[in-house]
Amino acid sequence: MTGVINYGAGNLGSVMNALARLGLSARFTRGPDELRSGVFDAIIFPGDGHFATAMEALASSGYAEALREWIAADKPFLGICIGLQLLFEWSEEAEGVSGLAVIAGGVKKFPGRKVPQIGWNQTAASSSSRLFKGLKAESFFYYIHSYYAAPRDKSVTAAEAEYYLRYCSAVERGALAAVQFHPEKSGAAGLELLRNWAGV
Repeated sequence: MTGVINYGAGNLGSVMNALARLGLSARFTRGPDELRSGVFDAIIFPGDGHFATAMEALASSGYAEALREWIAADKPFLGICIGLQLLFEWSEEAEGVSGLAVIAGGVKKFPGRKVPQIGWNQTAASSSSRLFKGLKAESFFYYIHSYYAAPRDKSVTAAEAEYYLRYCSAVERGALAAVQFHPEKSGAAGLELLRNWAGV
C-alpha cells in the first residue's frame, strides 16, 4: 500500500488518479502516526505552494518528524514539486525557515524575470537513474515552479533541466527519490517514471 501525504496541498487528486491507472493500491494518509504503524510500504509526498506555508503545515501536524524518520530508515519515498524542495535545508523563498534537511543544500530562485517556469521541458537523466530507466535520454515532463533545488552533493542528482541555467530536477539516494516536475501531469513518460519508482 502506498500512502499519499495529505497535509492540505492541492493537486493531490491527480496523483491518486495516476496511481490508479497503474493499478497501484494507494490512499491518503490520515496522520503522521500511520507512517510509523507499518500500514504503508511506500510514501509519496506531492503538492505545490509556498516553502514556509508547507513546512509550517508539516511541523504543526507532526508529519515533519515522521517523514524524517521514514527517510532515515531508507523506506521507499517519492517527493513531487514542493515535495522535492522541502527535503533541503533552506529556501530563498522563505529566509530563516528550515526545511526537512534530509538532503544537504538549498533551494534558489531562478535568476531571470520570467518566472515561474510553466510547461513542458526537456529533462536529461543520469544513465544510472532507476527512475528514468527505459525512458528516452531527454524526455519531456511538465513543470511549474519559480525555485530550483541546489544539492551540495552533486552525486544525488538524477536528472537536470535548463531554464536560465542548468539545474537539478530530480534526486535519488537509496530508496529516496524526488522530482521537481509533475509526473502525474506528464503523460506516458510520467506514468512510466511512476511505474519505475513503484517497481511494477
